[in-house]
Amino acid sequence: MNEKTVLRVSNLNVFYKNRKRKLFSKKDKKIQALFDVSFEMEEGEVLAIAGESGCGKSTLARAIVGINKDYTGEIYQKYSRPQMIFQDPYNSLNPAKKIGWLLEEPLRVDKERKWTQRERKERVEEIMKEIELPLNMLERYPSQLSGGQRQRVCIGIALMRNPKLLIADEPVSALDVTIQAQIMELLLNLHRKLGISIIFISHDLRVVYQISDHVMVMKNGKVEEYGKTSEVYRNPRAEYTKQLLTAAGIKKYK
Repeated sequence: MNEKTVLRVSNLNVFYKNRKRKLFSKKDKKIQALFDVSFEMEEGEVLAIAGESGCGKSTLARAIVGINKDYTGEIYQKYSRPQMIFQDPYNSLNPAKKIGWLLEEPLRVDKERKWTQRERKERVEEIMKEIELPLNMLERYPSQLSGGQRQRVCIGIALMRNPKLLIADEPVSALDVTIQAQIMELLLNLHRKLGISIIFISHDLRVVYQISDHVMVMKNGKVEEYGKTSEVYRNPRAEYTKQLLTAAGIKKYK
């Protein structure tokens, strides 16, 4: 680990409870979801985590942000408060609250700093510029926004407290292709402008190639391959990576 390391995961094993208990069983049986996952990422890096559904991508993300605390191993973070952008912008926002209220909420509950009402309003206006939405949308409800606009709001909420690490969990998979490209461009612009580190989770290897510096391929809760994105795509070592690249129509292997 060096001074530029923003996140280090070492020998991570993550568990969850199996709620489908057998009759007369008194305890929930633990299921292991991740097996000895290890990697590092540096400040300003975009790391993609790729793999099919159920491979452990989201489980890893939830462990990093502290949602799932049932694990062994070590998660070192240089900075606190990594923020997460979820897949579905429709269910991520409270439909009863206006956009302005939703953006202010992270500042209202901030335990590290007390924000005045004026400071909150100013910060909201700054973020609206960053996510490229007009200020008149602050008075709208989520239902009055398009899917792409809602995802921009979700990104804005994640940015409110100036995090150094963003975790984007399939952030474009629920959007149509045109809007996907716009959100990808927004994330890349924010990455360049703010110098923020991003973990980008996706099953789409074409999207992964566009955005990431490094890629980690996962299967059944284990790391199959890790390296610079260009090198992994050009010369994959793992058979599973070759299968994913072939399925995505990127490259064919015998």
